[in-house]
Amino acid sequence: MFRPLFAQQAAPAGYPKITAYVGILHPIVTVGSDVPHYNFNGAYVGGMPTGINIWKSARIGFSMEFVPIIRASGGASKMHNFLFHPGVLFGLGNGFTLAARTAFETSGRYGVTPVLNKVILKGKSSSVFVAVPVPVRFGNDQPASLTAGFQFGIAF
Repeated sequence: MFRPLFAQQAAPAGYPKITAYVGILHPIVTVGSDVPHYNFNGAYVGGMPTGINIWKSARIGFSMEFVPIIRASGGASKMHNFLFHPGVLFGLGNGFTLAARTAFETSGRYGVTPVLNKVILKGKSSSVFVAVPVPVRFGNDQPASLTAGFQFGIAF
């Protein structure tokens, strides 16, 4: 006759769920106040995004990503920048996820990075994904910039 009332709903079965991932990031083109700058044109810049996702449900989660960025030019390479990239995850269904990230770089730049992610191979304990990050950066006495990139990796 009477049903008990609860202050919070129970989490869906299997949640919260924690996953980790590692990938390779290739910026393709950066647009700022001058002409577009293309990666591989005089130098190569690449990153290795590594992160942890905490999913509250299939539709929403939190992610914390760390990205060391390497720059190779003129026969030499060095760690060029380090990016701390926390954000919110939105499960869109059919293997798609939208990550809305904030960005804090050791170079003094900051901004936001929307990332559209798609799982292309799903196994029992891991999955392969591709992603399109679109970083927007400000600060450090430089003009605002927008970059389009390509990322792929494995989540487990």
